[in-house]
Amino acid sequence: MKSILAILAICFSVVSTAQTKYLTKKGFVAEGYDVTEYFNGTAVEGNRMYNSTYEGVKFAFKTEANKKKFEAEPMKYIPQYGGYCAYALGVKDDLVTVDAETFEIRDGKLYLFYNSWGINTLHKWQKENPEELKKKADNNWGNRLNEK
Repeated sequence: MKSILAILAICFSVVSTAQTKYLTKKGFVAEGYDVTEYFNGTAVEGNRMYNSTYEGVKFAFKTEANKKKFEAEPMKYIPQYGGYCAYALGVKDDLVTVDAETFEIRDGKLYLFYNSWGINTLHKWQKENPEELKKKADNNWGNRLNEK
């Protein structure tokens, strides 16, 4: 049983001494979902035909117009904490993969969350004082970036 739990922990957490600024699961930030569409309230897979590179990582978009919108203001659309789970970063300072369909727009920023195996961290985030968790996650992320 302990070995199964250890394997699951490794699957859920991205463990790396050379931390990356962005989670690029499936080769794209946000698993290839169109980061501009989140601001319309929907999680929509991008078309890899419409892609853009920013800070060395790829983003996919539903349309050419969305790609241009992103390229005009990339910082507006980039997920907080490089696309890692906001809840895990706030609670445990862990870099955890996300379900790109589990998100929240808060204060004009995109936050992504882990949602699998019956654990939806967006619900936990919303229930456990998101403003306080956001402050902790901001601090933890800043510390990680400063370590580089």
